[in-house]
Amino acid sequence: MALYLLYESASGYGLFLAHGIDEIGQNTEAVPLDALNQCNAVSEGQMTEELRNFLELSLPKVKEGKKPKFSLGVADPKIGSQIHEETKIPCQSNEFVLELIRGIRLHFDRFIDNLKPGDLEKAQLGLGHSYSRAKVKFNVNRVDNMVIQAIFLLDTLDKDVNSFSMRVREWYSWHFPELVKIVNDNYLYAKLAKFIEDKSELSEDKLSGLVDILGDEDKAKEVVEAAKASMGQDLSPVDLINVKMFAQRVTELAEYRKKLLTNLAKCPSSTLQILGAEKALFRALKTKGNTPKYGLIFHSSFIGRASAKNKGRMARYLANKCSIASRIDCFSEKSSTSFGDKLREQVEERLDFYDKGVAPRKNIDVMKAAMENDSNQDTEMEVENFSSKKSKKKKSKDNEASDDGDKENTAANGESKSEKKKKKRSLEERSESNENGKENG
Repeated sequence: MALYLLYESASGYGLFLAHGIDEIGQNTEAVPLDALNQCNAVSEGQMTEELRNFLELSLPKVKEGKKPKFSLGVADPKIGSQIHEETKIPCQSNEFVLELIRGIRLHFDRFIDNLKPGDLEKAQLGLGHSYSRAKVKFNVNRVDNMVIQAIFLLDTLDKDVNSFSMRVREWYSWHFPELVKIVNDNYLYAKLAKFIEDKSELSEDKLSGLVDILGDEDKAKEVVEAAKASMGQDLSPVDLINVKMFAQRVTELAEYRKKLLTNLAKCPSSTLQILGAEKALFRALKTKGNTPKYGLIFHSSFIGRASAKNKGRMARYLANKCSIASRIDCFSEKSSTSFGDKLREQVEERLDFYDKGVAPRKNIDVMKAAMENDSNQDTEMEVENFSSKKSKKKKSKDNEASDDGDKENTAANGESKSEKKKKKRSLEERSESNENGKENG
């Protein structure tokens, strides 16, 4: 049985007839084609119309009802099965065939009569660049890769921003130690350190700038008052410049982190669901199998508590709630835990629904409850702040009143003591006069 070998090159397809192990036949046909399209098709295990025509014209004709007296050796078993399904040409792919194709690859330029020196290398280089460029450009995993890298970068930035912020606090606290107790947020502290610089130059003129940074006029005034009575040491101009530059870097990193969080918040829930399972996803897409149901989200305790048949549905539901929570955290004007708590309650209710059949609440009702809870927390905070201010004023008034009362009490006590002394003296005088009268009598 004759053995024909299919060889795909940058110059086109080549069909070679093999004679035994050591003897290689001459080239029967080599047709230059649209190399990039053919290369993409072969890499995906698909037979193009050009390849079909090439094989039908080049291989011996097979009469209907008769068994072919030849076979086609191919390097990739997938393209071989595709050729056999479409054309009924028997194909084989084994170590023997691969060894023969390796020899063709090594001596390919000798088998082509009209191939000039250097033409094959140029064609291979051009095809390699075009194929790689197309793969990178049309990679369906491209967006997921960017999200994964963004998550890793967020984790790294969190650690860096925290460590750098602590360094700014320690450094600037030698100059202005009272600022740490007034401002707890690392980002705001770095911005204030950059804005204030030398505490001795901080005055009422910079109050508007402090209000813009802190968003609270009372805190801004507190910072100004603390700077006037600060016990920190003076820093040299060079040290102040270094602190300012370092604080600027910290604020830039924090702002860059916010932008990355924005990109993550824009991802759909389906992307969050399969993050970390990209290889399994593309393997499934390539083999036309079942796509993965979860990635890193599988490690969540909610997924572990769900039964085997409900893990996929639970992963989809949890990814949906995570996507909503990330958007609320990113785009809300103020930070709040009300929505996160309610979303967590919804996940718990969904678990009960899968296990016990208890109907969960509707999304609109849960969101209304979360908004009411958030507004109640705001009012409570305002009342607490107002009451704390009132209590401070009341304490100061009570202290003044107690001071006045103490003075009055001391005065009254002084008067009562003097009156007691006078009465005692009068009693002693009377007793002495009575004793003298008795002696005279």
